[in-house]
Amino acid sequence: MDRRQFVKLLGACGLLAQAGLASSADENPQSALIAAAWRGPNPGDTYYAGVLAADWGRKKLEIRHAVALPTRPHGLYPEADGSLLVVGVRPGAWLMRIDAAGAVSRQVNLEDEVSSARLNGHVIPNAKGDLLYTTETDMKTGRGRIGVRDRATLGKLAEWDSHGLEPHQLLLDGDGNLMVANGGVPRTPADKKYDLHRMDSSLVRLEDGSGKLLRHWKLGDSRLSLRHLAWSHAPSGRAYLGVAMQAEHEDAAQRANAPILAVLDGDQLLTPARSGDGAGYAGDIAAAYNGGFALSSNQAGLAQLWHPGAPEKMVPIVELQEAYALTEWKGPQPGGGVLVATGLGLVRWHPTAKATFLPWPKPMALDNHWALISEA
Repeated sequence: MDRRQFVKLLGACGLLAQAGLASSADENPQSALIAAAWRGPNPGDTYYAGVLAADWGRKKLEIRHAVALPTRPHGLYPEADGSLLVVGVRPGAWLMRIDAAGAVSRQVNLEDEVSSARLNGHVIPNAKGDLLYTTETDMKTGRGRIGVRDRATLGKLAEWDSHGLEPHQLLLDGDGNLMVANGGVPRTPADKKYDLHRMDSSLVRLEDGSGKLLRHWKLGDSRLSLRHLAWSHAPSGRAYLGVAMQAEHEDAAQRANAPILAVLDGDQLLTPARSGDGAGYAGDIAAAYNGGFALSSNQAGLAQLWHPGAPEKMVPIVELQEAYALTEWKGPQPGGGVLVATGLGLVRWHPTAKATFLPWPKPMALDNHWALISEA
């Protein structure tokens, strides 16, 4: 990293100092395994999903295993047995499981299903672990759906109403109920946006096991699309749900000035930091230190930190081309770091540990999301 990037890191540490963070820690983890998706350096290159191994001591990043994909992927979910669920990008036509050895163990093609729904890019298991929930859109009606699938076979068992338009990411709350970000953007079957004046973006809570609507939140600005989600916890145990947003205003200045983060604090959905990234586009979000969040903006080449101790601020932590995929990285005590995929390689940021940069093992372009599997 150059001097400018370290200035960004120091600024973030200043913010955390205001929140009472100690400034020293021992660096314990020596390696990390990361689930990732990528393609070659050229737009027409094959897409892959697999596992990357980061060796912090050797300052080296390696591909542990990789599987060629039928089309572009989107969301990834590492399973406890070392398998990896991979979802096709919207409108997704396939859902795949890659086993711990790097072989495809199960794949379903949605063209073979009775439903006219297609995947919107994300999947999560239920609390019991026997089902999967997928965000979907009915291609005939345009309405949002939650697919209920058998975890072993990936086959669809039922569909629920997402109580919104264009559901994107979903997570479980502390009771096992579903939190769903309805992006709200009308799209054609070819995934083209239209009639943005009809946007209907929302955050909803659905009852696990039934899909019953339990709660519904909206922001005052209908052109803010709620898309990606992350939970973060303060030392007090207070849980915050961070929502990464993408602005869809026609006016470029209004779009550039739009906030990129909403936070569900208790029962209130707020936009605490009015400053954004200058592009109005948050590509990913991950939990950071003690109730905070990191948000990436690939259009601005920027990753920023938000912390409840200074809720009005968004502080740059990484400024590199195509800063996009994020995953939390515990690291040394007190934890709270993040791993950021950029156009040049992996950036490891932590509130007390030294920043680290690892170049990609070969020419490759990381896709939108990745996830930490383990560290040692």
